[in-house]
Amino acid sequence: MQNVQKIMNSILVSSIVFAVIFSGALAGMGLRRVLPENQLGPEEKHLVSLATSLLATMTAIVLGMLVSSANSSYQDRKNELAEMASSLLVVDHLLASYGPETQAIRAELRGLAENSLDRIWPSQPSQELQLRPKDDGQVFYDQLQIMVPRNDTQAAMKTSAISAAVGLRRTYWLLFLGSEQSSLSPPLLVIVVSWLTVIFIAYGLIAPRNYTVIVTLVACAIAVSAAVFIIMAMYMLFSGVMRISPSPIRDALSQMGP
Repeated sequence: MQNVQKIMNSILVSSIVFAVIFSGALAGMGLRRVLPENQLGPEEKHLVSLATSLLATMTAIVLGMLVSSANSSYQDRKNELAEMASSLLVVDHLLASYGPETQAIRAELRGLAENSLDRIWPSQPSQELQLRPKDDGQVFYDQLQIMVPRNDTQAAMKTSAISAAVGLRRTYWLLFLGSEQSSLSPPLLVIVVSWLTVIFIAYGLIAPRNYTVIVTLVACAIAVSAAVFIIMAMYMLFSGVMRISPSPIRDALSQMGP
């Protein structure tokens, strides 16, 4: 339910952006009707065009920065997920190389991975996404610590497995904290939408009133609102239309021992 609510919120915000921006164009057209003809001569239109071009350039830079920031956060979380999957395989292979006595520990590791998979990517729509790491991995770490190596090779395997397990836990927390801190800045969004509204007011003020102009302005407003939707979708890392795929974890589970 929470995931659906987030998706609906992003659709609502992008719809509001579209309505505000296109309303600016309609307001510009209405303003043109009431302004005296001498207020919209060639020189005035040229100045409005120059000012609009400057504002459009600034808006494009800020909007591009928002898209770049969202994409960077999205890619960082994908890389952390891939690192978690590789760490799972490393720990499992180290334990397998240690000896058959680690079978119970490997089963515990697999159970932790499956539990995390089900919490982050719930199989039922009614289930809530739970990204925050739990403390249920303490049993696994305790079992690692109490292993008694019989030779130097097993001692090295144990040390490497503990180090990889600590790295796995660290990456999981990094994934969670990075996801919690990644969001679209509301003040920055308001500023961008305000600039876009001014630009569309200027378009409506100087553009002729015909169906071609209206369709063009509608298409531009839809494109801008779609960009806002994409930015918000990239911040919904584990839900929505652009959620990060659980394939790395599933692939790791398919290669881990039973």
